[in-house]
Amino acid sequence: MSATLATMLQQLEPEWDIRIYERLSDVALESSNPWNNAGTGHAALCELNYTPERADGTIDITNAVKVNEQFQVSRQFWAYLVNEGTLPEPTAFLNSTPHMSFVWGEANVAYLRKRYDALKDHPLFAGMEYSEDAAQIRRWAPLLLPGRAKSQPIAATYMASGTDVDFGALTRLLVDGFIDNGGRLEVEHTVRGLKKLKDGAWRIKLRHEIGETPLQVEARFVFVGAGGHALPLLQKSRIPEIRGFGGFPISGEWLRSDDPEIVAKHLAKVYGKASVGAPPMSVPHLDTRVVDGQASLLFGPYAGFSPKFLKTGSWFDLFGSIRLHNIVPMLQVGLRNFDLVKYLVGELLASREDRLDALREFYPNAKGDDWYKMVAGQRVQVIKNDPEKGGVLQFGTEVVAAADGSIAGLLGASPGASTAAPIMLELLQRCFPDRMAAWTPRITRMVPTYGGTVSESPETADRVLGETAAVLAIAR
Repeated sequence: MSATLATMLQQLEPEWDIRIYERLSDVALESSNPWNNAGTGHAALCELNYTPERADGTIDITNAVKVNEQFQVSRQFWAYLVNEGTLPEPTAFLNSTPHMSFVWGEANVAYLRKRYDALKDHPLFAGMEYSEDAAQIRRWAPLLLPGRAKSQPIAATYMASGTDVDFGALTRLLVDGFIDNGGRLEVEHTVRGLKKLKDGAWRIKLRHEIGETPLQVEARFVFVGAGGHALPLLQKSRIPEIRGFGGFPISGEWLRSDDPEIVAKHLAKVYGKASVGAPPMSVPHLDTRVVDGQASLLFGPYAGFSPKFLKTGSWFDLFGSIRLHNIVPMLQVGLRNFDLVKYLVGELLASREDRLDALREFYPNAKGDDWYKMVAGQRVQVIKNDPEKGGVLQFGTEVVAAADGSIAGLLGASPGASTAAPIMLELLQRCFPDRMAAWTPRITRMVPTYGGTVSESPETADRVLGETAAVLAIAR
């Protein structure tokens, strides 16, 4: 998020002095690290949680279309940066990887069939294929069928235009371009405090971790892009807009295989249905991952709990974030989300064999010796105080900005980095409203559909999808 915003601002105001302060020794070592996330270019092509079934049995595709539109904005922005030379060859961070949904059981098959019917004629989902035929599904993803009972009802959808994104590589490349164009990156600098000055600027207190040297800088605008740690930093700023917000941290683990023979038989990201009470980020999936040119398979994530807001955070993060203004919403969320608590307890008590059994629901012939455990990234879900409902746990992202636009931050996790570009455009609109008219021509160069939608017509969708796919060297 920070790399995306810094790049956008540098494109819009090349004379501005823009700096990134990073607590760790390099960028993309936390949530953007490729092994801390699934690397899915989230476009709702396969994620079933974006298409819930209504009470009347119909499928709601509203959120799926919204998420896909957001990802198309990111694709347009990346294509622009590739054309401008700010990003190198897109294969350095992007790979074509088909996206599949896969379900079993009569009720789930009926659901997926209705989902396919609801999406197939939409311009953003053109080309989606559906099958209940075992032979066809085996051609799409060979690992899913051998060892499965032939009597079991199964179904799958397939989108060739899916992508696997190395968000770690993308972040580093964005920051490299930012530095080449005059930006500054200061690593191993921890923000210790934020204070609003009388002239409207912010005084930021920092500590250089090498030698523990204290220092401070002043800025007219501050973006807090600290992942899970954004909440406590925004609390330090004391802006009234952060009142009522809390965070619920969820950790996770993967099973990973690097066996070339196994990896060669699975080129897809295959998503299933979540367990009852499971948060959206815990939807099970068997994924192809390509990191530094090397392909692996990940399965998971298995949810867990840690009070840390970052993998490299403190055990006191959760408790330190509790304030008088957010304790009631946090307690209300705990009382109202018993299914989530039950799910997390079950995940924490699960043995390695239990986790392998979950893998075998996707890949029946999986052998435990071929897979090893990896700890995924830490996520902090947003808890906010709704005036009518009280404490609400939400699974998206939330931009929190001061009324004067001088400071803003991003809370939440899903769908994460895939939507960095549209979220940062939203932030620009909220924090720099007086500059948007002058910036709009340049923004439209970066994102041609800015102000509209890719799916406003089949012709627009066809043109935009084709143009970005050609630049990014991925499937259309």
